[in-house]
Amino acid sequence: MATSSDNALQQCLKTCQQCHDLCLQSAMQRCLKLGGAHIEPHHFQLMLGCAELCQTAANFMLRGNREHGVVCAACARVCQRCAESCEQLGDMQDCVEMCRRCAAECERMAA
Repeated sequence: MATSSDNALQQCLKTCQQCHDLCLQSAMQRCLKLGGAHIEPHHFQLMLGCAELCQTAANFMLRGNREHGVVCAACARVCQRCAESCEQLGDMQDCVEMCRRCAAECERMAA
């Protein structure tokens, strides 16, 4: 029988994977296409870094690594910054919402 902590871990894992996919896809398909501020180095690197860190956090959880909370804390911080950057650009509300959801899930895992 799954415990509530198992359920929370599975939810965080799923959210990290979804955030990874959305950030990577948005950076490579939306931002590159739109150009301008969307490919400004800080924003573009932040999106790719967010995707990478989400994948890393998911990998830690998948492997059952007891240190996943440390990685999740970093992931939450980067996801929040990515959400703020996407919100400033506008027309990226799906990224804003996903990154904020992932940040909240990762904060719970880090606690």
